[in-house]
Amino acid sequence: MLNIDSLERGIVIDHIKAGSAMWLYQLLNLDRLECTVAIIKNARSNKLGKKDIIKIEGMLDINLEILGYIDPNITIAIIDEGKIIEKKRLVPPETLRNVIRCKNPRCITSIEEGVDHIFRLTKGQNGPRYRCAYCEQEDQGQPEKLLK
Repeated sequence: MLNIDSLERGIVIDHIKAGSAMWLYQLLNLDRLECTVAIIKNARSNKLGKKDIIKIEGMLDINLEILGYIDPNITIAIIDEGKIIEKKRLVPPETLRNVIRCKNPRCITSIEEGVDHIFRLTKGQNGPRYRCAYCEQEDQGQPEKLLK
């Protein structure tokens, strides 16, 4: 089995859908960090079969809003002195601000520059969905097209 050094202090993003770690790495701008970042692809998982993991040395502020929207099955472990001090389970956030873009060409976000893109979680016929706070346009659920 492959052995990756444990973290003394940092963040572990776990239970990432297999093959998605590099995309999350770019989305979270982890390439701009000066610290060590380890990406583990296709690790064995009892729950998922295969999964990706990202380990980040040191503490930083990660946009959990984006991760909760992308995949609420992702978990975050906060490590200090080599031990997990906190484990966070994500939930889809009630409000997304500047994470996704409204596709309605007549929406104020498309017409006016500098207007925040705000989406609210609503109950739809096919489960929870996000709708634009201004025009009620439903999000198409394509996290790969997020705002950066």
